[in-house]
Amino acid sequence: MKTKWKIILVSAFFFCGLLGYVYKALAGEKPTVAVVLKDTKSEYWAIIVAGVEKGLKNFGVKGNIYAPNQHNEDQLSILKRVLKEKPDALIFSPVDPPASIPVLKEFKKNHIPVLLVDTPVNWSGQTSFIGTDNPSLGEKAGELLSSMLQPGDKVALISRNSPDNVGKERIQGAKGALHTVGMETVGGNLQVGFADAKVIPVIAQLLKDHPDLKGVFASDDRLALEVIKYVKQKGLNIPVVGADGIIQMLKYHEDGTLKGSVAQNPYDMGYISVQNALKAIKGQRVEKKINSDVDIITADNAKSKIDFIKDILKK
Repeated sequence: MKTKWKIILVSAFFFCGLLGYVYKALAGEKPTVAVVLKDTKSEYWAIIVAGVEKGLKNFGVKGNIYAPNQHNEDQLSILKRVLKEKPDALIFSPVDPPASIPVLKEFKKNHIPVLLVDTPVNWSGQTSFIGTDNPSLGEKAGELLSSMLQPGDKVALISRNSPDNVGKERIQGAKGALHTVGMETVGGNLQVGFADAKVIPVIAQLLKDHPDLKGVFASDDRLALEVIKYVKQKGLNIPVVGADGIIQMLKYHEDGTLKGSVAQNPYDMGYISVQNALKAIKGQRVEKKINSDVDIITADNAKSKIDFIKDILKK
């Protein structure tokens, strides 16, 4: 009986969405999607914005993109304001996933599909999550790093202290992969704050405590870049693997500083989120979880990745 009612409720939700879409289409109006991100200025988020904007153009959707900054509201205030505007769908990347849930519930009450991009929320009411499988990313990073080392070598694991579980999940995946091939890991629970430079005393202490350290996995590229800078200053030859694929990191593959790293696909995240927001507005079926996958970066493909990013960011 419960299953029957669940089917009826889901069907009613999609029917309401379809009616709204048909009404707007007949009136000659484009469906509206609100996009609330963590940031729009840094390179990684600018790439997501580029993907969103391409999706809005290709799929004929009207969209507004918001993000908190020092001169604007915080993210939850933006969400509450956007809710009053009643968009046809919401694409959202939370700064603080647990804190966002009460407001996201209000979107659902108003029959507004919620699609999460990049960062998941532990909430069953989402229409879809579009982004990286973070444990899998960590696993691939661990496998890549282990290919540069020997069984028994010691590897440091460093992540960022944040309300989401992104860094923790990546560290968990990397640790599992490294332990599988007989590597020793240290610093798995070490986390640094949002200020990137704070990783310097962390890696300095790790090297002091473990002078036999042979490699480092950092849960994002900005952390990895600070580690690379430090080990180069110390004249150490230690492979460092990051996780985002930003241009500065990619350039280290071209000059031979790095042998390999993993990269997310933020452009695809943005584009696919708009594509599926429109599906949800139309009442079409949307996958609950869409994996945007990761790429393994080496000297062979770093330049093509750099050229791609530069091209989309200048448009």
